[in-house]
Amino acid sequence: DGRVIFNDGTTMEIEERGSPIESITYDTIRSGGQILIFTDTRRNAVALAKKLTKTVKPLLDERAKRSLKKIINEILSNEVVTSLDESLASFIECGVAFHHAGLIHDRRAVIEEAFRKGYIKALTATPTLAAGVNLPARRVALTSYERYEPGYGRYPISVMEYKQMVGRAGRPNYDPIGESILIAKNEEEADFIMEHYIYAKPERIWSNLGAEPYLRSHVLSVIATDAAHSERKILEFFSKTLYVHQMGMEPIVKPIGEVLKNLEEHGFIKTIRNRIEATSLGRRVSELYIDPLSAAIMVDGFENRKSDEITDFALLHLITHTPDVTPKLYPRRGEDESLTAVLELHRDELLIDASDMYMDAVEFEVLLGEIKTALVLYDWINEQPENVLLEKYGVEPGDLYRVVSTAEWLLYAAQELSKLMTLERLSSKIRVLRERVKFGVREELLPLVSLEGIGRVRARALYNAGYRTLDDLRRASIEELMRVPTIGGRISKKIKEQVGGLVSEKSLKAAEEAGSQKMLTDYSQR
Repeated sequence: DGRVIFNDGTTMEIEERGSPIESITYDTIRSGGQILIFTDTRRNAVALAKKLTKTVKPLLDERAKRSLKKIINEILSNEVVTSLDESLASFIECGVAFHHAGLIHDRRAVIEEAFRKGYIKALTATPTLAAGVNLPARRVALTSYERYEPGYGRYPISVMEYKQMVGRAGRPNYDPIGESILIAKNEEEADFIMEHYIYAKPERIWSNLGAEPYLRSHVLSVIATDAAHSERKILEFFSKTLYVHQMGMEPIVKPIGEVLKNLEEHGFIKTIRNRIEATSLGRRVSELYIDPLSAAIMVDGFENRKSDEITDFALLHLITHTPDVTPKLYPRRGEDESLTAVLELHRDELLIDASDMYMDAVEFEVLLGEIKTALVLYDWINEQPENVLLEKYGVEPGDLYRVVSTAEWLLYAAQELSKLMTLERLSSKIRVLRERVKFGVREELLPLVSLEGIGRVRARALYNAGYRTLDDLRRASIEELMRVPTIGGRISKKIKEQVGGLVSEKSLKAAEEAGSQKMLTDYSQR
């Protein structure tokens, strides 16, 4: 009804300009402020940003429009531009942006900086922005007290999360006060919000050490670092933790005993004359900072098949099967059938026994999530464009890079473990696969992507133009390189600086005058 009720009992009337959030946004910007709006899902963050463009654009001055144009050019001049980036750029032109984990880090950093400088007036975001990013605004608004997580569903945010979000209200040195507004649908919901969020105290922080994955890693670490070599000493070590301070010793004694038994069964520790020692394998697992269960899955997988029979897809699935890949890319509605077909196609390749997972609906859904994650990685290393991955699997760039970086880390761990198992041919195979995952390319492009400034798109353009090795690039002139699509004067010069070869002053001058390459989006639309 256009009223904002504050926790001190005062009220504020806001001119109605459409929906409540549109009205609040208009009032904030018209009075010279910025607004940070938290939504429950990524999709809603994007949809709301689009909706607010009509509200915000008329309030922009010419100086703000010029600054926003520079930001747009920065986003669209990247080597890879997705449809998500294009949507973001079109919103930024109107002084609005969205921010969520589906955007890659570089895009999020550009948005954060533009908001801090006051160029972006309204920013919609998911609750992930509240953790670890200091981005103050005159007003913070929450459209919902729920959030959605893929694979987990919708649930109410904690009081701690709410306090994190509203703590962004008020810009130091700019605003004497900050205002946070949580939109309620009716009086009853307003009363609920007041009681359960605004007046509520944050939840107590509890130790997660009792959770099995954390316990496995910490018990192995205590042994591998020579902090303790008997079960009594290990228990004594854990008696000084926050978990025991909160819960007491009794709940952790039996789990530690079970963890020790499992670590010994997997060959990570051994007991000699009542002294517990880490094996060379266990010590390396601890150094790699991976879950010991992940290492056990990898070791078992390598032992189940001859190195020559292990395929790239099997290796990618093996690492997605580990607990260190979380959350996995869960199937969207309608994907189960196609993913099941992929599973059946590759079933004989898999390095795990998946038969039990077929028997349980929940486990089978997890298996399909693993297959989807492996399939996305497989398409990535076979140079499928990010836009294709977005449209085909619904995987946004930020999620893709999270999966890629996790996969690269786990493939490095797999490579190290295969070395310890003296599986040299497998280790070499994993090393190549890890590089392909890192850069998202087929094997023939690996020499080219090793150059600074050359990503998967430029590397493929150079390869298709006949420059397939570093020697080819060394022999090429700057003028010849400049004729390759996506390779302009600046990149040509950078290539020659790295690979060497004779460069005339005339060529160097031509490269400097040519400057940067044409925007890659222009070529991608041909």
